[in-house]
Amino acid sequence: MRTELKKEEKILLITRQHWVKLLLPIFVWMLAAALLIWLLETTGLLVGLVAALYPMYEYFNWRSNLWTVTNLRVVDETGFFSRYSKESPLDKINNVEYDQSVWGRLFGYGNVDIQTAAEMGETTYEMIHHPKLLKDTITHAQEEYKKMQIANQANQLARAIAATNVNSLPSQQLIADELHKLFDLMQKGAITQEEYLVQKNRLLRH
Repeated sequence: MRTELKKEEKILLITRQHWVKLLLPIFVWMLAAALLIWLLETTGLLVGLVAALYPMYEYFNWRSNLWTVTNLRVVDETGFFSRYSKESPLDKINNVEYDQSVWGRLFGYGNVDIQTAAEMGETTYEMIHHPKLLKDTITHAQEEYKKMQIANQANQLARAIAATNVNSLPSQQLIADELHKLFDLMQKGAITQEEYLVQKNRLLRH
């Protein structure tokens, strides 16, 4: 991955297109080289060796075409000689889907479709190695990102409440403690995110 990581950013998955992507250029090169050698003999051999640069070019491009999932974003990097990079923040991704043909299921490749906010649109990544793993990693990273955001909000609210009125510190501290308890219950699955928000609003109104 060439993109520099942000502070407290961690890589969860790096994947690329399946090696099947290389079969066509290698097959074309072998066929062309065989025909040239047969038709042109020594000259054909030299031309065939020069033509070997084509599958090498495709290989380096394949190696450089990466999709990286972190705890903050999805990074799409392509190109070996010329380079291109695109980022999709986790909170801007609305939906992730994948599909596999019969051959894709046999060899372990498929397409992954990522739908993001309106200004970013929809992107389809084709012939991805283990597409379900990419889809599941993004979905799990989104869930953890939401939990992290809620935890940060709860901590900020707790600090704000505790600092609001020094004279009423005991009652404010109780509210802060209740907020932390509610957040812990949501993380454990005892209450839903909606229930957490309702209870939080009730506490803040008191």
